[in-house]
Amino acid sequence: MCTLAILTACSSDDDPANDFAPQSCERTVIVYMSGENSLTAYVNSNLKQMKEGSRLLSPSNCLLVFVDKSKVSELPWLARIRDGQVTDSVSLADMGISQKDEYASDPQVMEDVLKYAVSHYPATRDYGLVLWGHSTGWLMADSIAYTRAYGVDNGINSSVSNEGKWLNVPTLARVLGKLPHLKFIFADCCNFMCLESLYELRSVTDYIIGSPAEIPKEGAPYDKVVPAMFDQDHFATLIVDHYFARKNDGLDLPLTVVKTSEMEQLAQATRTALLAVKSRQTTDYADLTGLIYYYYYDQRYFYNPDNNIFYDAGDFLRAKAPEASYQQWKQALDKAVVYKTFAAKWRTDKKWDTFYGNNFTPTPERQSGVSMYIAQSPFAGNHVTYQRDIQKLAWYYAAGYSAVGW
Repeated sequence: MCTLAILTACSSDDDPANDFAPQSCERTVIVYMSGENSLTAYVNSNLKQMKEGSRLLSPSNCLLVFVDKSKVSELPWLARIRDGQVTDSVSLADMGISQKDEYASDPQVMEDVLKYAVSHYPATRDYGLVLWGHSTGWLMADSIAYTRAYGVDNGINSSVSNEGKWLNVPTLARVLGKLPHLKFIFADCCNFMCLESLYELRSVTDYIIGSPAEIPKEGAPYDKVVPAMFDQDHFATLIVDHYFARKNDGLDLPLTVVKTSEMEQLAQATRTALLAVKSRQTTDYADLTGLIYYYYYDQRYFYNPDNNIFYDAGDFLRAKAPEASYQQWKQALDKAVVYKTFAAKWRTDKKWDTFYGNNFTPTPERQSGVSMYIAQSPFAGNHVTYQRDIQKLAWYYAAGYSAVGW
């Protein structure tokens, strides 16, 4: 019935200009669902939850959703969700978006969709954005053959393929920089809370909410999260608390809220701390054995530390920096990370005990809630590519990676 309602809304013969008449809102939140990939099976269930959550919203709060999923008969569409219903649905063509393709991860498509949304539902107070889909943190197009930061769109309506167009984080920042400033970005996608991405997006939003780790494929419990997104003062902590409380499989999830205005100071503190690490290091590359990491790149059934990518930033500096340097850095971190949850174990796409659990032991003191790239020998794993691609990010220079020989 849910799917039928959506299809009916999307196939309306009414004049789309009349359907999507401009309406002023206090807060406008746009959920950008990049689902033409292996996550497509979860689009409808999340939409159903969003409709339930929308019943608790006041008329002055506007929840919009852009949907692109693996279904030939349902082209990408934008709509409002209000009082449990999908309303005012428009297609890309209705929005005047004429592209050779309809990839949700095409930066021009994303820009045009978001501009249309904010022009038709302008906010008198502020805006929020939900990034729904796949993510691999800061990784660039060439870092790993089939991964590229955010929102893969395979372009062939496949429900299993994760190969296609992605958005690099610098490109995402440029797109969002052309829109009204955001109050928050809620990244309902994997590995988003890395310092590299957070720094890149520091100018487009006040807060970023997400996880440094892999997240469940079914995503957030939107029946609870939707009302939380419209709370004026406590939206960030409420989103995290509801997401963390879902526990439908007994696993926790590390979640973090970052205040982006503190990212410049954190970058400077990171530069100082890394120089202190370098001064006491006797080898070119640090021994990372036993440190917390959030993503393991290898589908084979054996563990090789060369394939670790996102190390916990606090755990690395706690272990490798002089105590005084670490404490100074942590003061800057605590101003940036304003809220977080601890997880001793989280869901991954690999066997926990094989690829994670036997290699480190998370504790609340060790888990900082944000990750960072730690250079390893370019002859190890794929690090020659990582070390080239990370130089395309502003964090590389701000945090002094080049100064320590990374």
